[in-house]
Amino acid sequence: MEDQTAAVDITAIDAERGFFAEFETPDKARWKEEAVAALKGAPFDKVMYTKTCEGLTIQPIYCAEDIAGLPHLGAKPGFPPFARGARPNGFIGEPWRISQEITLAFPREFNEEARHDIARGQTALNIVLDSPTRAGQDPADAPDDEVGARGVSLATLADVATLFRDIDLARVAVHCHAGAAALPLLAMLAVALQDNGKGVNHIYGLEGCVGGDPLGELAADGKLAVSLGTAYDCLYQTTAWALKKAPKLQTILARGHPYHDAGASSTEEVAFALATATEYLRETIRRGLTVDEVAPRIRFGLSLGSNFFMEIAKLRAARILWAQIVEAFGGSDEARKMTLHARSSAFNKTVFDPYVNMLRVTSEGFSGAVGGVDSMHLAPFDEPIRTPDRFSRRIARNAQIMLQEEARFVMPIDMGGGSYTIERLTHEFAETAWRLFQDIEKNGGMAAALAAGAPRAMAAATAAKRAKAVETRVDVILGTNMYANLAEKKIEAPRVDRAALKKARVDEVAGQRRAYRLFSLGFDLTRIEEGFSGAGGDAVELAIDAVASGATLGELSEVLAGLDAARPEAPPLRIARLAESFENLRRRVETKFAGEGRKLRIFLANMGPIPQHKPRADFSRGFFEVAGFEVLGNEGFETVEAAADAMFASGALVAVICSTDATYPDYVPRLTRRIKAVKPDTTVIVAGKQPPEATEAFNAAGVDDYIHVRANCYEINRKLHDKYIG
Repeated sequence: MEDQTAAVDITAIDAERGFFAEFETPDKARWKEEAVAALKGAPFDKVMYTKTCEGLTIQPIYCAEDIAGLPHLGAKPGFPPFARGARPNGFIGEPWRISQEITLAFPREFNEEARHDIARGQTALNIVLDSPTRAGQDPADAPDDEVGARGVSLATLADVATLFRDIDLARVAVHCHAGAAALPLLAMLAVALQDNGKGVNHIYGLEGCVGGDPLGELAADGKLAVSLGTAYDCLYQTTAWALKKAPKLQTILARGHPYHDAGASSTEEVAFALATATEYLRETIRRGLTVDEVAPRIRFGLSLGSNFFMEIAKLRAARILWAQIVEAFGGSDEARKMTLHARSSAFNKTVFDPYVNMLRVTSEGFSGAVGGVDSMHLAPFDEPIRTPDRFSRRIARNAQIMLQEEARFVMPIDMGGGSYTIERLTHEFAETAWRLFQDIEKNGGMAAALAAGAPRAMAAATAAKRAKAVETRVDVILGTNMYANLAEKKIEAPRVDRAALKKARVDEVAGQRRAYRLFSLGFDLTRIEEGFSGAGGDAVELAIDAVASGATLGELSEVLAGLDAARPEAPPLRIARLAESFENLRRRVETKFAGEGRKLRIFLANMGPIPQHKPRADFSRGFFEVAGFEVLGNEGFETVEAAADAMFASGALVAVICSTDATYPDYVPRLTRRIKAVKPDTTVIVAGKQPPEATEAFNAAGVDDYIHVRANCYEINRKLHDKYIG
């Protein structure tokens, strides 16, 4: 056989292009010509470009020319503006923290499950508090349905000590959103970590964040238990105290999660989080700290959505913008670094076909890893349904471990760096989010924006656009608005006796207080007020003394509430999952017919042979099953009389005529009239969008509606529900 390699003249190879020198170099104009030809007449700009809810337009292809001159490209990892991450070595040596949320109600249960998960790969203790604990209420003063709901209930020093029992905090970081004011919880934590035998307080080496986020709480709940002035005083006091007593601990949280969960776009989420952090920075500096002292104490919390490249760009752009903000305050390069905790989106998760949630969080975790998070929570698949159990937590935790240890995502530094798509999106994302941020600042800052309802209105407007895309199935939620599985075995949420749970917690707390105060000398809680007029950190030290004397979290919070009678209010965000509208339709059918052993039926009037009706019959089945209807199929009918008789025998209340546009003029009017003559209450629907002249004739015969790829799937199904279920 002749040696083919002899045909290549090595000396003639272009030094820059290598072996590609023998091929013609394509350019973007040539590619567009080929793409236009492949579209066969479809409009190029409409088909090939995608507009997102962030206000960005995704191009079909990105080239080197698209990133030429971008301002952040010249920087290396670990250097301003930190698009490529805050550390020069990326995740090599120190991967992102696996910070899975634990939401058990009782401290002892939380501790048991936390130790179990830490022994199996979790590297950060993510403490989710129930709403009364975040609001500073003892269990006895809280509503029955809130105690221990979606988080742990804490009230006493014994609770906090139990929470951390036998957990090695020298190697496990802590992440906790403590509500509007972290001071009471931080004081309890300081006492709980005191090693009385050695006189050493282990909080000095504690790493992570126990942070307050008053504006985030105000946005989500519409109210606060303390004034904003007091909340900002607490941020100042806890930060000043931690500088001396817990140098590795962050004390301020700026979360974008509430806005994301209310449907805000990624650019809106980042802009709101940045505006929140800026307000905290401004207020704590005004009270006496420096930008270099405060900025490193702020941790950002952002959600990871399903748009893979957009979410990577979001994380990179957020770091650029925060570095720019801190620089404007005069911060050092070290202070300009952003600490970023991410959690997978709660907005896009589903109750039906919930195992698909496993796939969603894997993609979201991929985005977080490539985007360079510092810590991350990937939601267990059953999170929207119940308190996740060990199995679901294990699957979610292992998704992160696989990304780190099997996929080796810790090895490449800045995996997205150099990607034309990611770099361009990073730049455009940063520009868009920056404009939103500037608008908030020009109008008085984040607190003023919340009081005026601006973030709520923006999030609601974006959520409405997203909902419309889901209702019309432009955007697909697998297993919910497309490809519903009516035969799935549902995951049942266990019934929780909330009143009994609250009573158990109230009794537990009462017992702890009695036992402690048998030997406690007591403490004058009013002395804590003096700390707020003293040096930074004094209020925390006095709160620590109060905790050591038996004060509860609720009692400490009452002191804070008494400092100022003002109570801020704001229109609360409407937090809901995107899939809920379709899920409610499914539940409505199940509830109506649960005790009757039947379903609401839709009959497919398939006309003609299988090849003639099957495409639209398959489409129709999927269209109505997402709302819980039982769709009755068949192999087709030769005459309208046979189709009508079968429809009457089925007991269905809705008939969908499926065939071709060419045969509809013959079938539709006759079949519709025959059905309506016998059962006038029957809804007759035609599968396929029809031209105006055909629609007029069909409507005259009694056709009620039409389904097609552009139809509003939710609205059509909801009308049928309203008509036949009530």
